[in-house]
Amino acid sequence: MPGTRNTGVLALGGIALAALLTLIGHLEVNDDLNPWALTISDFAVSDRGGAIDAAMVVLALATVALLYGLRRTGPPRPRAGTDELLLGAWVGGLLLAALVPTNEPGTAMTTAAYVHRYASVVAFLALPIGGWLLARRTELAPAARTLRTLVLVSLALAAAMAWSAYPGDRVLIGLAERLLILTEVAVLATVAVLQTGREGERVTPARAA
Repeated sequence: MPGTRNTGVLALGGIALAALLTLIGHLEVNDDLNPWALTISDFAVSDRGGAIDAAMVVLALATVALLYGLRRTGPPRPRAGTDELLLGAWVGGLLLAALVPTNEPGTAMTTAAYVHRYASVVAFLALPIGGWLLARRTELAPAARTLRTLVLVSLALAAAMAWSAYPGDRVLIGLAERLLILTEVAVLATVAVLQTGREGERVTPARAA
């Protein structure tokens, strides 16, 4: 890729495709499933290997494109920074959650379901923390306030989802999760939009100052 503009365009295209696949996945499953009471994973397991699983893989690949762009524009680093490692954890969590399904709604949790759950937890937490750290990068300064706002909303929604999953008896857990995912994807989209306006010039410490 000649520059980060391409990575931004690729990422935005991947995000849009993932959103479309998720919508298709919701329309394809059994009409008896309630999106406000059931998680996206509950919908995905009802159509194993279908559009929602594909959407998770596409979103992970879109994040990889963003990571490539970040490596090209930030100050030279001998190895990935904490922000990039956290985005990598988001990618890994998404891919593992797509590969290992949860249990069918109303059935007992299996080992695979626990793997899926904790892979999702890692992904849901890694992205907002990584997004907060990304806001400190010089090349993302124009969107620093937006990124931090989205991160704070994400963490609040993650707390709401955790409350619903345990003491809240799963009330509106599907709604909380969908709002959480929407907000976290907005973090990725914000970075992607900034990348579409850059030509891939690496920021040196002197120029950053």
